[in-house]
Parts: sequence; structure tokens; C-alpha cells
Amino acid sequence: MRADFRPAVHPEEPTVYAIIQARGRQLKVTPGAIVEIDGPPAEGGAELTFDQVLLVEKDAGDVVAGAPYVANARVLGVVAGEARGPKLRVFKKKRRKGFRKTRGHRSVFTRVRITEIQM
Repeated sequence: MRADFRPAVHPEEPTVYAIIQARGRQLKVTPGAIVEIDGPPAEGGAELTFDQVLLVEKDAGDVVAGAPYVANARVLGVVAGEARGPKLRVFKKKRRKGFRKTRGHRSVFTRVRITEIQM
């Protein structure tokens, strides 16, 4: 990236973001963002509510941190579909024994479009 390049910041766009805990992972989400969540896929168009909100930053720059979760905070999203991760190869070998085994898998993710962050 060039040293003089700076991304455009639009003052009318909200800078609200939240950090949520979803299926064992922590994710930073903003309204309109699409995130991938582990686990079995949900039906397309289904609405999801994430109640485990760890941190919320509002437009004015106010940061609300929970202990462990922020009270009365929710993140709403809509299932946008499913995706598969990259193929992972698991190779096991024991030297001088002639033992070689290759396995692999691809994880299935649920794509969720974040619609709203409620406080």
C-alpha cells in the first residue's frame, strides 16, 4: 500500500461496532458486515440473535465493556447462506515404520449478514 493512501472516512456513516462471542469464537462485527460462523448451517433467510456481547462502541466513541457480557445488548443478523473453508490435509508418518496416513476435511461455515446492534 502506498504511504500517502488513506481510506476515505465518511462522517455520516456510523462507526458502531461490537465484539460478540458466537459458537466459541470472538468476532468483531459492524452493521452490514458479513461474518462466517462455525457450525452447522442454518436455513437461508433465518434471523439470528447474538446475546453474548462482550464490548460495544457507540457513534460518540463511548465504549461499553461487559463483565463478562454487556447487559441488554444484542446483535441481530440474517443468514446469508453457507460456505466451505479451505481443504486441510492431515498427514501422519512414523519414520522407519512404513506408516503413512493422509486425511483431510473442509469446515462448513454459516454466513451471517449483521443487520443491527442494539443497546
